[in-house]
Amino acid sequence: MATDYDAPRRDEVDLGEDSLEELKARRVDAQSATVDVDEAEVAESFELPGADLADEELTVKVLPMQADEFRCSRCFLVHHRSQLAAERNGELICRECS
Repeated sequence: MATDYDAPRRDEVDLGEDSLEELKARRVDAQSATVDVDEAEVAESFELPGADLADEELTVKVLPMQADEFRCSRCFLVHHRSQLAAERNGELICRECS
């Protein structure tokens, strides 16, 4: 509910003197006639042009690990030899994991 900070403030004594009918009338007036809309539901109903990817297949060419590459024993990613930070007990470790 919006608050008018420039309006004169009322004392607690004045607030206690309001009749039940006045309070009910103010509450009805303060309620808006608009319905709250869930933004997530509205966003799901939008369709972007060309966004139907249900029948699409992703094809990626996978290359075997090259001679100048290694697999990190901690993150299991394949890195170039220039990223090799350490070799401990035969385990290769990249710079990001060291």
